[in-house]
Amino acid sequence: MAFQKLDFNQSSESDMLDHSRFFYSNIIKRRSVRDFSDKEFPIEIIINAIRSAASAPSGANKQPWHFVIIKDKEIKKEIRSAAENEEKKFYGHRAPDDWLEDLNQFGTDWKKPFLETAPYLIVVFKKNYDLNRGQRKKNYYVNESVGIASGFLITALHFSGLVTLTHTPSPMGFLEKILKRPKNEKATLLIPVGYPSRDAKIPVLKKKRTKSISSIM
Repeated sequence: MAFQKLDFNQSSESDMLDHSRFFYSNIIKRRSVRDFSDKEFPIEIIINAIRSAASAPSGANKQPWHFVIIKDKEIKKEIRSAAENEEKKFYGHRAPDDWLEDLNQFGTDWKKPFLETAPYLIVVFKKNYDLNRGQRKKNYYVNESVGIASGFLITALHFSGLVTLTHTPSPMGFLEKILKRPKNEKATLLIPVGYPSRDAKIPVLKKKRTKSISSIM
């Protein structure tokens, strides 16, 4: 194992506080959006966001993720059809009443037009194991690692000036089939990416107060 000197520049406490406040003031504006514009933007923005996501820590540095960017209209159409088929079952009989009641505040249903309207979709896959010449190589803390990387991805896209939605139709096996992914990959997130439509609306939500979600001991 090779090592290198850590590239770390100590900032003043004043600058550190300013940076933390700036980040908070920006990230607090991030919202999940379901009304997308079809306006195009450079795919390099998404590629840079994926590079940022790939810098996330992972168990034993196994990097157990794969990101698929979809821009093809026919593939997006196929994904929408398959996702809506699963969502119909979810809203029709799979979801318990209390879950549906919790979802009422978002005004959602089985229809998912954003899967075709958004210029790009990103599907995040997790790899519970790697395949090397047909041999399985175990990965560690896969869910945690992919979750952190997904957070990096969504944050990078937000700071680039785009909006996203973390869409999780269940089950998601149709994505593995449509995108022809290997058997060691399982879809975890389907993320439409783009600009919001001019008339995009978001629900009025309240986040829990810091004191209720954290403790200092």
